[in-house]
Amino acid sequence: MTGQVQAQIDDQLCVGTGMCEATAPDLFEVGDDGTARVLVGVLPVERVEAAREAAANCPTRALGIT
Repeated sequence: MTGQVQAQIDDQLCVGTGMCEATAPDLFEVGDDGTARVLVGVLPVERVEAAREAAANCPTRALGIT
């Protein structure tokens, strides 16, 4: 894999179910405001697959990986 991979959360879609945090707690957390946030800027290569799984588990499709 080449290039930098990042995660983004659309705060208009996120309802804070915590599925991303449950899947990859080192990459995502649900804040006090009830929406998820990304904890790292560039995803470590070894955690990209976990981030993709978290995105697939998001019921509102608020999480994107680019």
